Amino acid sequence: MTPPLQDPALDNFRAIADAIATLFFPHAEVVLHDVRTQKIDYIANNLSKREVGDEAALEDMLKEGINERNIGPYEKLNWDGQKIRSVSTVLRDSEGRPLALLCINLNISLFESARAALDLFLSPSKLIPQPDALFRDDWQERINTFLHSWLRERQLGLNMLNREHKRELVLALHAEGAFKGKSASNYVANVLNMGRATVYKHLKELKG
Repeated sequence: MTPPLQDPALDNFRAIADAIATLFFPHAEVVLHDVRTQKIDYIANNLSKREVGDEAALEDMLKEGINERNIGPYEKLNWDGQKIRSVSTVLRDSEGRPLALLCINLNISLFESARAALDLFLSPSKLIPQPDALFRDDWQERINTFLHSWLRERQLGLNMLNREHKRELVLALHAEGAFKGKSASNYVANVLNMGRATVYKHLKELKG
């Protein structure tokens, strides 16, 4: 079957369809419907097994009038049972008359499967409370807990700390008894990305 001749007036829209389909490949199909002929004009990354020249099924939409610019997003089911999320954009000519409908169909089944796998993997129902015998003397855990609480209160991140921040944090950790662990000074120096000598210098200030 000879494919229908393509109207040059829609050529820019076909290029846009290709660009979108390329960016989201292989998960997105982009279909260009010609409103004037009510047929499919172009398909980029065909996922729906439709063909150029097929009826576009726009009769009901045209009867009601196309007043919106963007329609959706809405969900539908593909031929293979996978879930598709779609959005359609009405493309108009220079006089504002509907010329074409650009439909982006995104296959979200893969993303839903990934989310389900992550939800299962991260499910808190599989966790047990920290064993007291194991964590009673875990000074690293206590340092981490205090450190990130201190950062949250000040709306800071580890990579945002300047010298004065680090000095304040070392002094605050000392006040919490964080340096009772034998290797605590080394650990704090590594976490804060500073030299051990600098940590000792700040601690000496307390004794000075």
